[in-house]
Amino acid sequence: MDLAFFFVEWMGKPVWMWLSFLSIVVALLVFDLGVLHRDNHEIEVKESLLLSAMYISLGLAFGGWLWWQLGAEPGMNYLTGFVVEKTLALDNVFVIALIFSFFAVPRIYQHRVLFWGILGVIVLRAIMIGVGATLVAEFSWVLYIFAAFLVVTGIKMLVMGDKEPEIGQNPLVRFLRRRFNVTDEHHGQDFFVKKPDPRTGRMVWFMTPLFMALVMVEIADVIFAVDSVPAIFAITTDPFIVYTSNIFAILGLRALYFALAAMIHRFHYLKPALAIVLIFIGAKIFVADLLGLEKFPASISLGVTLAIIAAGILYSLWRTRRTEVPA
Repeated sequence: MDLAFFFVEWMGKPVWMWLSFLSIVVALLVFDLGVLHRDNHEIEVKESLLLSAMYISLGLAFGGWLWWQLGAEPGMNYLTGFVVEKTLALDNVFVIALIFSFFAVPRIYQHRVLFWGILGVIVLRAIMIGVGATLVAEFSWVLYIFAAFLVVTGIKMLVMGDKEPEIGQNPLVRFLRRRFNVTDEHHGQDFFVKKPDPRTGRMVWFMTPLFMALVMVEIADVIFAVDSVPAIFAITTDPFIVYTSNIFAILGLRALYFALAAMIHRFHYLKPALAIVLIFIGAKIFVADLLGLEKFPASISLGVTLAIIAAGILYSLWRTRRTEVPA
């Protein structure tokens, strides 16, 4: 093979950098499914926290490598994107918990749904980021639309506060139940099961609640990506940094889910902090133009983002310090 291929630039970075990143992701997924979770078992809080620490450490280490390889500004942009995407992913935990509760998914099979869900996320985010990168490269004004959208979204989050989505009234859930065979009973870890048709008695395939939960988790990620993809593009337009920070932030979500689901009530005030972060990230695009700056300083962007999120976490923990765990 001609080694020159590995040094050909693709979307702004040499092919070897993209292949290195994808190799890490594949290795982590194989290690997760083939070693850590070869047998289905309930993931306890301690295991969840240890796995999360591993994924966060790997994500930060990758950011350190980018800092060393590409320089301080790309490194800080990656870390800012990683922190923002991680925080947005935490907000997604609440919705996933509602989905699992609605479909009564046993804890022992929840990791299976999250694992296959992450594969869909990797593909869906690649498509959305690819489209976003193309639009920004061809039409620079699209970045201002992203920025304005973030500001409006942040203000909306502050005004509306928390509102539980009604899973049962979701149009997709009603469509699937109306158009396809869906069983209300779980059948172990199977997404599909063959059962007699109540009308004809013939053996036909039915979707299980586990598959319905997987579909809803994927849809939830698409909805959250509508916020997260513009957010990272408002930080940097480098497709490599955008995609890697996205994926590393999401990779550890399924590990962190089991710990966060048990103490999500302690982070009640994190959402307003996240709303302020979105407003800040969107507004800095316009502020940079008003100040005549080519780019908003990466160091200030990272510092302000960390300060707002840290304040939201600490305030939440302080306000809920006497709150009992919901039954």
